Amino acid sequence: MQKRNDESGDDQEPYGEFARFDEITHNIVRLCNEGAHVMGVLAQRSRRDEGAYSVASEISEATKTLAEVAKQWVSDPARLAEAQRDLFQSYGTLWARTVRRMMGEPVEPVIQPDPGDNRFRDPDWTENELYDFWKQAYLLTARWAEALTRETEGIDEPTRHKALFHLNQILTAISPSNFPFTNPEVVRTTVSSNADNLVQGMHQLAADLERSKDILRISQTDLDAFEVGENLAVTPGKVIYQNEIMQLIQYAPATEQVFERPLLIVPPWINKYYILDLVPKKSLIKWAVEQGYTVFVISWVNPDSKLALKSFEDYMHEGVLTALEVVERQLSLHYVNAMGYCVGGTLLSAALAYMSARGDDRISSATFLTAQVDFTQAGDLLVFVDEGQLADLNEMMSADGYLDGSRMAAVFNMLRPRDLIWPYVVNNYLLGKKPLPFDLLYWNSDSTRMPAANHAYYLREFYQHNKLARGEMTIDGVPLELKKIRIPVYHLAAEQDHIAPANSVFIGAKLFGGPVRFVLAGSGHIAGVINPPERHKYQFWSGEPADTLEAWRRGATETQGSWWPNWSAWLSERSGVKVPARDPAAGPYPPIEDAPGSYVRVRV
Repeated sequence: MQKRNDESGDDQEPYGEFARFDEITHNIVRLCNEGAHVMGVLAQRSRRDEGAYSVASEISEATKTLAEVAKQWVSDPARLAEAQRDLFQSYGTLWARTVRRMMGEPVEPVIQPDPGDNRFRDPDWTENELYDFWKQAYLLTARWAEALTRETEGIDEPTRHKALFHLNQILTAISPSNFPFTNPEVVRTTVSSNADNLVQGMHQLAADLERSKDILRISQTDLDAFEVGENLAVTPGKVIYQNEIMQLIQYAPATEQVFERPLLIVPPWINKYYILDLVPKKSLIKWAVEQGYTVFVISWVNPDSKLALKSFEDYMHEGVLTALEVVERQLSLHYVNAMGYCVGGTLLSAALAYMSARGDDRISSATFLTAQVDFTQAGDLLVFVDEGQLADLNEMMSADGYLDGSRMAAVFNMLRPRDLIWPYVVNNYLLGKKPLPFDLLYWNSDSTRMPAANHAYYLREFYQHNKLARGEMTIDGVPLELKKIRIPVYHLAAEQDHIAPANSVFIGAKLFGGPVRFVLAGSGHIAGVINPPERHKYQFWSGEPADTLEAWRRGATETQGSWWPNWSAWLSERSGVKVPARDPAAGPYPPIEDAPGSYVRVRV
């Protein structure tokens, strides 16, 4: 290529932009190739993305529900016209202010994002007139649509709830932050990298598609940064018992003296137990061991089709009650303290009601972490339990004998799409960045299957019919009555919980027959629970009994930091005297393998 000399005398390549053009052209070709690969993978998996909790099923549900809302508004054209006029007037105001701003006049925004809305944190969303216009137009439309749905007359509350849920999915998806040409950070990155970010993003989309099973699993963290038993779930212990559905782990003591009464933890079977044993600094199990408790935890199996008929009753008998029997024999003790997290708490509450009816007093206190026993206010998960969806789910599960973990994970992500779906779409696929290592999100991606019989029973009997709270549930012919559970209870809810809403947990806590200490933690379903004292994060509230959560909060005391010490102080009073520490290998159950065991390592 011919060279030229500038005034400084240095030789330079002319038309330096040609090299840039070549790079862009090369990246466009690469993007097309990666896109073709993605299309090929999508074509191969199109049939798998069907059934309950799939994109297709949720679009169908959204269409039906929002059609009910639209029908009511069409039947009142005058009111609809008034609502449309209000929207267009707000658009006019926004346009007029945008024009004035472009002419150099300072103007106040028509609308602002909610505090904590990270979609529009890039400075250009405010400083650039065009991006600011797109942002405000979107926010005006979204809030108008939400208000319209809330004010719809002629529909019942379950339909309104479903409509708002599906509308939120749509509105979150169409945010201008999710598109390459209307996101300022993506535009800048595309220009500066000559579109290499889009190539990398398409490559990462293809990789996510290939590793996904039934439903696309967007990478939320660096999956190569963690390994169970290496840097997660590393608290020392032994598996001392196992059967078809669980392994029981006893942890090695960290103190010379321990409390006499041990702690048996019942985690959710929907996810793996090591949410309670993440990296050592975040491990509730490790912390409890260091406080002098002898800790046992159930590690549920990751079931396959052979366990399709394992029922809720089986999980109670072969899980909770069998674990209780093993602990009793291992330590030669009658009384045990128990803890249940999320659906593990629901299972524990049913087991306690069963034991109370039969005069079994081996569990002397119970701790419930974000666990529901009354499901009348169970939040957005109620959207997925109408008769039609349960029928589709049962039909799908009957083919394999289980619900694949990817489908349940998709549901949980849909509860918070602004935080758990679209930020990763933008980061991974538009910006072409790899997600950062995060232990909690690694655990979130490490989902489990659920036996068809157990999962169908749980959704139908608890979520749909609320039988436990109503006193209508029986197991082995034994009526389950929560009011007959008269042991001391520590009941933790989380303020921003989308899975077990705080009000739902509060209502359920009032159904127990004994003394209940209700505590409300800051943050959500996971971060509110996994909040070690050393982090000095969030807060919790404690108070005296009240009729409603609102009344309870008015009289509650706020304490900064973790709820863990508060709970330990409560539990220690119910754990007996101090005794010499127990070696897991010294009991009548010979260790099978080291913690965390083999069941938890099975991935789907």
